[in-house]
Order: sequence, then C-alpha cells, then structure tokens
Amino acid sequence: MDQEKRLHELKEILEKAIYDYYMLDAPTLTDAEYDSYIRELIAIEKKHPEWVTLDSPSQRVGGYVASQFPKVRHPEPMLSLDNAFNADELKDFDRRVRSAAPDAEYVVELKIDGLTLALTYHDGVLARGATRGDGEVGEEITANARTIRAVPLRLTMVNEGGSGTNFAGTMDVRGEGYMPKESFLKLNTEREEEGLSLFANPRNAAAGSLRQQDSTVTAQRKLGYFAYQLIQAEQMGIRTQTGVLEALSALGFQVNPNYNLFKTIDEVIDYCRRMTTERHGFSYEIDGLVIKVNRFDHQRELGFTAKSPRWAIAYKFPAEQVETRVLDIEINVGRTGVLTPTAIMQDVLVAGSTVSRATLHNLDNIRDKDIRIGDHVMIHKAGDVIPEVIKSLPEKRSGSEIIFHMPADCPSCGSPVYRLEGEAAHRCLNISCPSRQREAVIHFVSRDAMNIEGLGPAVVSQLLDAGLINDASDLYYLQYEDLVKLERMGDKSARNLLNSIETSKGRGLAPLIFALGIRHVGVKVGKVLAGRYGSMEALENTTVEELVAIGDIGEIMARSIVSFFSDQANLEFIGRLKTAGVMMSATRAVVSQELAGKSIVVTGSFKTWERREIEDVIELYGGKSASSVSKKTSLVLVGENPGSKLNKARELGIPIYSEEEFKKLIGLN
Repeated sequence: MDQEKRLHELKEILEKAIYDYYMLDAPTLTDAEYDSYIRELIAIEKKHPEWVTLDSPSQRVGGYVASQFPKVRHPEPMLSLDNAFNADELKDFDRRVRSAAPDAEYVVELKIDGLTLALTYHDGVLARGATRGDGEVGEEITANARTIRAVPLRLTMVNEGGSGTNFAGTMDVRGEGYMPKESFLKLNTEREEEGLSLFANPRNAAAGSLRQQDSTVTAQRKLGYFAYQLIQAEQMGIRTQTGVLEALSALGFQVNPNYNLFKTIDEVIDYCRRMTTERHGFSYEIDGLVIKVNRFDHQRELGFTAKSPRWAIAYKFPAEQVETRVLDIEINVGRTGVLTPTAIMQDVLVAGSTVSRATLHNLDNIRDKDIRIGDHVMIHKAGDVIPEVIKSLPEKRSGSEIIFHMPADCPSCGSPVYRLEGEAAHRCLNISCPSRQREAVIHFVSRDAMNIEGLGPAVVSQLLDAGLINDASDLYYLQYEDLVKLERMGDKSARNLLNSIETSKGRGLAPLIFALGIRHVGVKVGKVLAGRYGSMEALENTTVEELVAIGDIGEIMARSIVSFFSDQANLEFIGRLKTAGVMMSATRAVVSQELAGKSIVVTGSFKTWERREIEDVIELYGGKSASSVSKKTSLVLVGENPGSKLNKARELGIPIYSEEEFKKLIGLN
C-alpha cells in the first residue's frame, strides 16, 4: 500500500478508536492493537518527517520538553469558587442569586479532584495547553497536554461515527485534567516498589504528571480530561451552561455526563446528599459538586466579587475518617526487594468499602506516626482509593501494645535485609528471592534488557506457576518438552521462544547489567558500566570509590551496585547465567572514531532519532554521552524545545550543533 495513503488510514483508525473509547464508552481496539497502530504510524512518520502534523495521534506519545515551562497569560482570568459545606450555606447562596435573578435555574456538575487545564485551538488544531497558575498567568505545557487521549488534537463537529466537519476559528476550552483511580493505584504501587515517595492523592499525581520535563512519562500515566467551559460560547450563539456542555461534546471533548439541571435549591440539596453517598462509585475522585446559574444573562446580572463569581459555588463533601484497631503488622516483599510493612486491621467501612489492610510504607512512617501493634488508629482512603493510617490514638492504649521492628532477614528467603544510606526503604537484595520473581523476570526479559520475545507477563506467570523456573536464570535451561505442555503453547510458539532465549545470550554486557535490576541502574548507567569495566567479573570486584570516580555515578548508586554484588545469592544467579552461555563481556564494536574523546550533551527532541538512539550513535562513533553541560563538554546537540542546557552551553562558549549539522559531522549526510 502507498505509504502516504496508509498514514491517513492509520490516523483515521486511531482517531475513531479514541472517539469510541472516550465519547461512546465503547472501545473498539485493545491497548495492544492501539499501540501496534501507533508504532506503525510513527515508523512511517520517521521515514517521512515532512508528513508529521500537530494533530497526528503520534503526538500523544510524548518526548522531551523544555526544562522550564514558559509563562502564558490566560484570555480571561480563572477565578476561584466560594465553598459551601452544608445545606444552610447552599440556601444562603440561593437567596443571593434569587435577589438578582428570581427565575434562575442551576446546573450541578461533579467537582473532579484534578487540576485545571486550559486549551487553545487555532483553526481547529490544538495550539496550546496551560496550567491555571495564579489564575491570570499559567505555565505552557502543550507537549504534555497532547499526550492525554481525551484531549482532541483537532476539533470536528462530530456525529455518531466520530467524523464530521472541521472547525475553524480560535477557541479556548477549560476543563479538569485528572488521574483515574486505577492509574493512581498503579503509579503509587510502582513508586513504592522503587522506594520512591508516594503521591498523596490523584490530584497531586495528575499535577506532577502534567509538569514532567519528559512528556513520555505523562503519556504513560494515562490521564483523563473533562471539559466544562468554552470562553467563546456567546460568540457562537450559546446562551447557557448546559448549551456549553452540549457544544463541547459535539466538538469531540469528553464531558462528564453526570450533570443535572434543577429549578430549585431544594432539588440541588437533595442531589448533593445523594452524591455524598454515591461519590465512591466513580472511576475518578470527586471532592464535591459545582453549582452554577445556567443562563449567561443571569450570570452577568449577578457579576463577580474580587476573586469569585457570584453565580457559582462549590459544595465540598465532608472528610471521611474512621477509627479501627491494628491487629498485626505484616511484611510484603516487592519486585525490587523493598520490604513494605502492612497493617492488618479490624474490618471497618470507609469510603464505600470494607477495609482490613493498609500499607504503612516504611519504618520511618511508622515511627513518625507512632503506630504500634494493638493501637487504635484513624484511617481514610488517600485519594478515595488507598487505605491509609492517618494517626495513632495513644490516649486509648492499654499498655499491651507492641512496638514494631523491621526484621533483620527477609521473611521470604532469609537473606539479610539492608537499608542503604539516604533511603527510607529496607530491602532484600537477593535477586532470587521468591517474592520478587514475577516482576523481576518480566523486567529481565523486557526490550531494553535481554529482549526475549514471546515472554509476556502471562507466559512468565505460567512458567513460575508450573515450577519450570524459579528465577530468570532458569529461562536458559528450559526444554522444548517442558514448554509444549503449557496451555496455549504449541510447537511453533515453543520453538520461537527457545530461539529468542538463545539469541538473548549474545545481547552483551550493557543490557545484562540493566536486566539484573540493580537499584538505581537504568539503561544508560548499564552502558556506562559496560564501557568502563568491560566484563561482569571486573564489575563484581569494583568499589564505591572507584565507581564514584567514573563521574556519571553518585555515591548512593555506587553503594547500591556494590551491595548488589556483595550478596552471595546474586553472584550465584550470575554464575548460572554464565554457565548457560550468556555473554558476560562488552563486545560492541565502535564503527568510527569521528567522536573519539568527545563528551556530548543532548537536549531537546529530534525528527529522526529517539533519545536512546542518539546516545547509541554517539557511542558507536567513539564518543561519550553526558547528562550535564560543563567546561569538559565538547559539544551540545540541540533539537526542538531545548532546555536550560542550551543556555548553559552558550554561557560557556561550547559548540552547538543542530541535528543536520551533527549528521554531517559524523558523515551520515
């Protein structure tokens, strides 16, 4: 098929899939199918960068953005709402409204607990996304806004099939960016596994996601967006808030469907009471309701105070905290070996469901809140999702309570437990610990690690459950006869998997180092270590001082590496890999010496390369990829939306190369 024709076909498939999912709540593609189409589209656009448009679904994938977000002034100020906490305060609001607009009606919308995201469209194409900021001036975060699938990249007056007439003109839309509860739970689980601080609630998580310097991170967090305001509404002949919501939906925005029009404040109060009990049934967090006068002429009559509209108010739900008792504290061991204490509690109903367990995160948290086994405690659900112990109630102690101590040995495998300096987490460093295996194996076989195709999470679980492997090293000892016995594993699949496992033996030292899952060691550090030491044996015998002297490795990372190789179980794991024939040395050939001795810093995003591809090219041509600009930097490679590194290079007088100039330098043009 003609490449350009296929590109337009892929765009239509992906745009319709987004419409079906967000507007019709009837998904037509699985995540895997969507990702497959996206990859095909990106591959075509890489070959033909002149075909890339701002409204292409590929722009949702993300890339590097400026290290400092530019300030932008909003076309109209974003005002705060006054709050009401009970029926009497809502009735007071109604009396004020009726004094100016006796026949006013109210639109009541869910108050999504996220952050305001303002979108500007020029000729129907998303031109800018901005945060609320101080209400007058916000931060420009367009690249991150584009990664939210519920944000249209191009406006159309849509019909039931998801297609329609293009919209022309300037349009400013406001809405709420939010993180679904499921995404919030997944993100915090991953962060806890990594020993990172947790987000307190979905709102904080969404705010942190939208201010990422790398918008690929934003894309991975699967944020949502509900539109609720259209600045140019009256210019378009719209006269009411309900009309705005209908128009936004017709333009392709996701509008929260749970809005209602009421004639009296008593009806509003009844709805507030109902939502107070039903609030936990949504897939996203709400912290109240927003009540607005529906007609715009009534809104103008009511006007504004210095900071709030007189025609709108927010009803805030009461905080929900309950008391229970800690019966015990158990230890769970995660993929990275983090030991997480979990409170086992008397069953208690909170935020719509019965709770009997709550993570206590780490020993510091337990000590700070003085939580003891046997204590009466107050709990709530952080972000309406994660049960959390807020505080202990020491005044209710009987004297029989027990102070908790972290075990010296891993409760799963018996290996020593370590707490690295500067970290809150206690860890089991044994890579073969049974509690770590499923996620550890999934990481080991991933693309940037040993890249074993055909070993997805489901197959890994099958192998572990069948007792065919205990850890990733056992993959290299699998037999055809073992595999074909597994469900949905036929002759061809078994042979392909064994071939992929065999091929992975030659991946080289750098991917293997990353595959080991050493704390703090990512893809780039794996390459640095492979280049510096050249063999696994040399790396096993390194010291903290030697690692820090490399320059790209800090003391915390260095201690993590040395601790990993000091664990006998980890050395035995590496020994099994070596016996199986896995390559333990760096054999990657340098194709040229054009960049020999040069330290190169990369900033911005590029048309034909991804960041990792650029770093690979630099190494292949004899250079070194550095993360920060200094006097030792040889040159800075600059793409679109460069960060502060560009300014630093200019200050120091360091040569600056564009993508095309860099290609000429190494002879690729």
